[in-house]
Amino acid sequence: MPQWHIPEGDGFPEGDGFPARQLVEGTLAPVVVLDARLRHLYVNPAWVKASGVPAAAFLGRTLGEVLPDLQRPDDVLFEVLADGQPREATISGTTEVPSPLGQRLWRAVYHRVDLPEGDVCLCGIGVEISNLRRYLDDLETAHQRLALLDAAATRVGTTLDIETTCQELVDLLAPSLVDMAAVGIVEEEFTSAPPPPPGFLRLRKVRGSAPPGMEWLLHQLGGPGPYVDVPRGVATRHCLDSGRLWLGNLASDELFQKVTVDPERTKLFRAAGIHSLLIAPLITTGRPVGVTLLGRAGASQPFNDDDLVTIQALADRAALSIESARRYSYEHTMALELQRALLSEPRTPHPAVEVAARYIPSGRSVLVGGDWYDSIPLTDSRTLLVMGDVMGHGFQAAVAMSQYRSLLRTIAASGTSVDKILGEFDRQVAQLGLDRLATCLLAIMDPRAGTCTAASAGHLPPAALRPDGSIEIVWLPAGPPIGTGLGGYESFTVRMDHGTTLLLYTDGLVERRGTDIDVSVQALESLSLSADGPLDDMLDTFLARLANGAYEDDVAILAARQRAENE
Repeated sequence: MPQWHIPEGDGFPEGDGFPARQLVEGTLAPVVVLDARLRHLYVNPAWVKASGVPAAAFLGRTLGEVLPDLQRPDDVLFEVLADGQPREATISGTTEVPSPLGQRLWRAVYHRVDLPEGDVCLCGIGVEISNLRRYLDDLETAHQRLALLDAAATRVGTTLDIETTCQELVDLLAPSLVDMAAVGIVEEEFTSAPPPPPGFLRLRKVRGSAPPGMEWLLHQLGGPGPYVDVPRGVATRHCLDSGRLWLGNLASDELFQKVTVDPERTKLFRAAGIHSLLIAPLITTGRPVGVTLLGRAGASQPFNDDDLVTIQALADRAALSIESARRYSYEHTMALELQRALLSEPRTPHPAVEVAARYIPSGRSVLVGGDWYDSIPLTDSRTLLVMGDVMGHGFQAAVAMSQYRSLLRTIAASGTSVDKILGEFDRQVAQLGLDRLATCLLAIMDPRAGTCTAASAGHLPPAALRPDGSIEIVWLPAGPPIGTGLGGYESFTVRMDHGTTLLLYTDGLVERRGTDIDVSVQALESLSLSADGPLDDMLDTFLARLANGAYEDDVAILAARQRAENE
């Protein structure tokens, strides 16, 4: 093997022993020559400049001995020496030359050179691709962030439940962007606990997400209770008041203490290995609805500018979903309380008739609405049974229901027939200009005559539970809904043998997606119930058998039967 001399100071071979010397030493691409044990025989000026190490320091030493922070797949180089086939290899890491890119990357091609004496060596020529790799990494990161924002549109806010929405948010953030995420919601109603001290803002701890082994941190953050009362001066409060992100990268204990209400809780972050924190406010229409606390731990990088932009966009989207869920929850609660207040008990019927009723809100995809029922005692021992359903859902439908119910009670006091009551009801609703149609079923039970006379304004037919436990649908001629002003209702009278129970209900009881409503009504006749015992027990059994407690819409049901003479 020729012995190339590497003079002190410049490190380049003398004479013509190295081919194309001017070309190799003038190129901007790093060039190295290695012996069969991968020790350096030669490095050109480009590699000296890139590595920050003098050429003489490479002579007779391997890359790992000169630059231990650079990684090279030596197994690939030994394969080139073995079979003579050129191969590519990647060199990555850091050199003695500082780089704003951090990790640097070279792509090199190695060729075996057969020497006249029978020895071999390797010649490697490389090109730095750090900027290209950084560009591709940034492009991939941008694609991932866009995909994350796109996923937020379908994965966050899938329901109108606040806690579900918050869980969807933290599950999206961790582990995609952070190691730990927790959400707190601004509490404005203090019905279940005393209000916070003056000047404090109450956050209700809702949901969190953390990797295995860090879940304990979520349970201990903010104390043992379900609420955190946040004073002014704490980073979380400043974040909510200003509507701006708060960032604590590689935070000191002093910075951690600005996040927690109790400075001692800084130890929790340290114990969990969290080194960087980000607080993102959930702001909508200029008011805070909550806050999310995000942490990175262990080997995760601190938050960068791209993280801040992405997290702020996710927080803004989540805030809208949470506010929608909050409004829904408020309206749902108000409407439900109103409806339950109005439907707590029907009017006391004639003593010869017993009644029982149930109202079950769907509690899922729709708001409570305009279902109502009533029982009104009339003259001659008769009782008027009412089942109605104002079209639509929500608070306005519940209010309209109360108007319709009051109006019907006034009209029913005349004691006229059911078809005439419906006709007058329809006429007055149309004249008053109430903008919601309603279906309605009226039935007069007459214990003395042993009959039931009913009329329908577009409502489902009643069902009769016979003493033997069988159920029979009482099909009626159905007139137009209330509010059309069309009138034209017909009454229908059937026998009501002693022990028969009449069942009036709204469509939520039988309506099933993909099934014709008439088929669902007819299916009631396949059920068999005990006709004895309290009506309340009978209703509970009936509802449980029909839908296993799960209904797609609100359900109202009214049961009535003649009392036994000895009761």
